[in-house]
Amino acid sequence: MSSVFPGMGMIRHWTHQLLRFGWLQARCCAFAVALIGGIAVSGLLPELPVARYDLVLIYGILLAVLARKLGWDSARDTAVIAGCHLIGLLFELVKVRMGSWSYPEEALTKVAGVPLYGGFLYAAVGSYVCRAWHLFELRLDGYRPRMMAALAAAVYLNFFSHHWLPDLRWALAALLLCATAGTWVRYQVGARDYRMPLALSFVLIGFFLWVAENAATYAGAWSYPDQLTGWQPVSVAKFGAWALLISVTFVLAAGQRRAAPRLS
Repeated sequence: MSSVFPGMGMIRHWTHQLLRFGWLQARCCAFAVALIGGIAVSGLLPELPVARYDLVLIYGILLAVLARKLGWDSARDTAVIAGCHLIGLLFELVKVRMGSWSYPEEALTKVAGVPLYGGFLYAAVGSYVCRAWHLFELRLDGYRPRMMAALAAAVYLNFFSHHWLPDLRWALAALLLCATAGTWVRYQVGARDYRMPLALSFVLIGFFLWVAENAATYAGAWSYPDQLTGWQPVSVAKFGAWALLISVTFVLAAGQRRAAPRLS
């Protein structure tokens, strides 16, 4: 049949590859989906003697332990994910204090208006990157670790400093484009290798994080000021913010793999 309709074989091949790619992506997102799903379910529970945010913290800890036991995360991955959790908590403490968003419910495990489970939302991003590194067998060509580390630190600090100083995100975005010029992410789907520009991967991940943020706020993970009287879609500007912020997680994960092939 394929000799009569040679295009059919090609269509089957690309369909199979697309489905395999989607399945790998779903496995990469397992921790994040389980976390947001748990948050959503917690909002449907009847009133309990334990605050919802406290329950979510316990759930997040158990989920992280389960991920380690199931082999989703290696010891090295766990270190990256823990780093993302701490960086995320610091980010939350500053942003909540500045009124960027809020956690309106009460909880015992709430510090300066931020429930401790908040760091798991960033840990979930770290888990995704680490899982993708394994499942897609990522390799980097032309990666500039020192330059990327400096720019990722600047991106992170700018999300704080723009409350008092000029916002440099557009300048930092331009610098990131320059720093990633010629940098390719190589990945494997089945027996076939593919590649994409690192900058494009940041944009794509940033978009799906923005979609996930819409789901998380709808589930009541946190609320932006315009969502306190009723849920509203998250501003599209957050898409760009995530595309920048993913560089921080990526640099942390790449720093743990400097001995990997092709990573200079």
